[in-house]
Amino acid sequence: MSFTVSPPWAYTLQLPQDPRGPGIARSMLRTVLAAHGLRPLTAVAELLASELVTNAYRYSDAPYTLTLRAVEPGRVRLGVWDSNPLIPAPFRGGPATPAGDTDERGRGLRLVQSCADSFGAYPLDTGGGKLLWVECGGPAAL
Repeated sequence: MSFTVSPPWAYTLQLPQDPRGPGIARSMLRTVLAAHGLRPLTAVAELLASELVTNAYRYSDAPYTLTLRAVEPGRVRLGVWDSNPLIPAPFRGGPATPAGDTDERGRGLRLVQSCADSFGAYPLDTGGGKLLWVECGGPAAL
């Protein structure tokens, strides 16, 4: 695992294919947002990051990466790169697959659709896989 800081501010956290990865990502996210005076974004950003990194852990078989950067004052973009090239339906413009009443999984991408201000994805030619990104915040959020 490595942690990188790049000015003005952007962070990259490489996570191992390990079940503790999503918890480590949430902890880093809380620390970064607090350090940059963005605590009001923590709940939404943590939910979004948690869903994306958990899916990266579950549906890829290699390490994955969380990026966090300022887009504008009070607004952040989270990105998750993983080695699985499949882009989920909501990130391709389609609806999330509905979860049944008794399903234990399948609601995360609906949460992402509901909570992110914007989101998208693109396949990565170099190294394969994909990058899913979400944004949250903005001047009204603070």
